[in-house]
Amino acid sequence: MLRSIKQLYGKKLAAVDGHIGHVKDFYFDDQNWAVRYVVVNSGSWLMGRLVLVSPHAVRNFDQAGQFLFVNLTRQQIENSPAIESHKPISRQYEEEYYRYYGWPPYWQAGEMWGPGGFAMNPPPHFQPTAQSALSCGSHPGDDPDLRSTKAVCGYHIQTSDGAIGQVTDFMMDDKSWAIRHLVVETGHWFAGKEIVILPKHVDRISYEESKVFVDVTMEAIQHAAAYRAPEPIHRD
Repeated sequence: MLRSIKQLYGKKLAAVDGHIGHVKDFYFDDQNWAVRYVVVNSGSWLMGRLVLVSPHAVRNFDQAGQFLFVNLTRQQIENSPAIESHKPISRQYEEEYYRYYGWPPYWQAGEMWGPGGFAMNPPPHFQPTAQSALSCGSHPGDDPDLRSTKAVCGYHIQTSDGAIGQVTDFMMDDKSWAIRHLVVETGHWFAGKEIVILPKHVDRISYEESKVFVDVTMEAIQHAAAYRAPEPIHRD
């Protein structure tokens, strides 16, 4: 099933032993077009601390789409590596995070989720080893491929022959966590029509210019079918 990223903001997350906060944002990989982390605001439980939850840990969505259920305990999440909300996620941090939970890193192979796809979830009483708390420091720089979906919403679309509209949402496959479509509002150019653009048509994202460069023309966008999907849509 495809789900609107925008409609998931604010949804509650439930661990195996209680609630852990609500969805604040998603970090996605702009090379493979996959959501890598759910950014969770822990609320009063952890004094508003932001924590990351990997799709490895997400068990399912409830039928009404109000909750995301994760196969982790509150203690595991509380003891997980802390993030600094004002800084980009670094590969050094990701290595520490993946060691803590015992999952294979997604970047170690060409597939979307690394060797073997999604890993088995850790047992409820998993405890990190002493080594897992250490940071290897082999990649001290920020990961240039991880981006916030909230930050990219609002970026203008730069076609091969001009700028048109802006990104308003992402449609995500809730099984693979792949981003299947960028939702674009064309604005005053074409009476505010919303369309979708496939990630394969994105040449690059310029974070300095706040633009998404695509290999389609304004004419192609003009003739694209209008997008209407207020509810989750199935693959067929």
